[in-house]
Amino acid sequence: MQAKKWLMTTMSVLLSFSLLITACGGSGGGGGADAGNSEERLAKMNKEGMPIAKEKITMSGFAAKFYASADWSKLMLWEEYEKMTNIHIDWETVQVDSLKEKRNIKLAGGDYPEIFFASAFAKSDLIKYGSQGTFLRLNELIDEHAPNFKALMEKYPIVKQGITMPDGSIYGLPTVFHPDFKSLFYGTPWMKKEWLDKLGLQPPTNLEELHTVLKAIKDGDPNGNGKKDEIPWGSRGVWIMINFLKGSFGLNKNGTANPNVDLDPDTGKLRFVPATKQYKGLLQYVAKLHADGLFDPETFTMKDTDLTSKATAGVYGFLDGVNPKAVYNQEGYVGMPVLEGPYGDETATNIGSPLGNIGMFVLTDKAKNPEAAIRWMDHFYSDEGVKMFFMGFEGVTYKVNDKGEYEYLDTITNNPDGLNLDQAVSQYLTWPGGYYPGMVMQKYFKGAEGLPSSVKNAEEAEPHSIPMSEVWPAFNFTPEEQDELTTLQTDIHTYVDEMRDKFASGAVGFDQWDNYVKQLEKMNLKRYLEIYQAAYERYLKSK
Repeated sequence: MQAKKWLMTTMSVLLSFSLLITACGGSGGGGGADAGNSEERLAKMNKEGMPIAKEKITMSGFAAKFYASADWSKLMLWEEYEKMTNIHIDWETVQVDSLKEKRNIKLAGGDYPEIFFASAFAKSDLIKYGSQGTFLRLNELIDEHAPNFKALMEKYPIVKQGITMPDGSIYGLPTVFHPDFKSLFYGTPWMKKEWLDKLGLQPPTNLEELHTVLKAIKDGDPNGNGKKDEIPWGSRGVWIMINFLKGSFGLNKNGTANPNVDLDPDTGKLRFVPATKQYKGLLQYVAKLHADGLFDPETFTMKDTDLTSKATAGVYGFLDGVNPKAVYNQEGYVGMPVLEGPYGDETATNIGSPLGNIGMFVLTDKAKNPEAAIRWMDHFYSDEGVKMFFMGFEGVTYKVNDKGEYEYLDTITNNPDGLNLDQAVSQYLTWPGGYYPGMVMQKYFKGAEGLPSSVKNAEEAEPHSIPMSEVWPAFNFTPEEQDELTTLQTDIHTYVDEMRDKFASGAVGFDQWDNYVKQLEKMNLKRYLEIYQAAYERYLKSK
């Protein structure tokens, strides 16, 4: 998520600093917990087990809500969790499309809650409001009252590295995609195997063979209807195709959390990927595919609805993205092999960090019971908490089959009122829509990535993929760096995206490549890289 600048509430820096150290104070009379009363608060809560609070306590919460979700004040998830914890959350919810506006109005006006849940704060927001004292420093609270999340950070250091700001503070809790859920990370585009069989072709193993297969799909009639209506490759955007092919050109060998930079193997320093000769070669390859009509010409302007319409009609030989069976109800697609490129690279590098948004759960200086609040959230990083959050309640939303696997009941998967799965689940739970803190685990996640074909795709791609231990989290920047970087990258990224499409579509010839690089230099690419290099070096020190 690109960093944004929001309105700031004014307060004393010295006061904010002292409050950050205690992790319990307020920035401007917020009415939160008094550090001196921590022993009194702890006496009213259980350190382990349930309930968390010995007597009922109420907290105010603000959250993004999926459009089909039931009223959170009557939602089974929160009703049952309140019974377990003795904590009532007085929820104010907004639709996702108005989240940023409503969230930031509250912060600017001082009318904000004790808890922000599923609120997707950018790193720049965490740094800004954390340094002011509006957001509480969570380090000590995690250490003392969040054993599940603490254990997760210890087992997977990338989690702690990714959520720790340059000042050493943690201001938000993230969505964590469990590293063992391999099909969330590993995988390749999907190809219609039956079409290849009909054309007498083997799956491609390198870029030249991919071109041959795509051309055969275009020129043949693998669907057997006597028309040339097949489209070799369908994609939501040319940038998605490019990301899948980067590994074949030796790019982004530390994953895609910082997509425009990687390590230069010759210098050991960061380089700007879209200015490398390898990236130029990648664009030349994609431009050749486009010139030969081997991917959908609408890819440059494709809308999700248009792609869905075509994919559901079964016209694509190759598709990137989520499993076509789950999204488009199309059978017969299997994972494409990882392809060898012109420099001998045969690596899948389109792998993100296990961290989703790192500002999904935030405590403010108005939190009267921060210790209880962090325990409340910590449950959703445990196995039992994840099961409840994603599967719900046995006999109501799910059952356990003969194999010991968790399955939604027919009332969810074949809803009698005609609701789709997300809509049916949303009558009980909050996860549909994708906005939530907590952890995503394979055995409790019933989305497309959990399908057997997705798992098989991941298993076949993993040996050719960069190991998770080498995947970088998104780098963290100081407030000063972030302000400067925001200005620089607005122009640089816009220009890169614009020229990417022009090169790939043939609108601009590659004889203009040197001029393109010179223009990037005029945009102060040098300073852009200096900022990233500083953040990278801090990351190395944190390992």
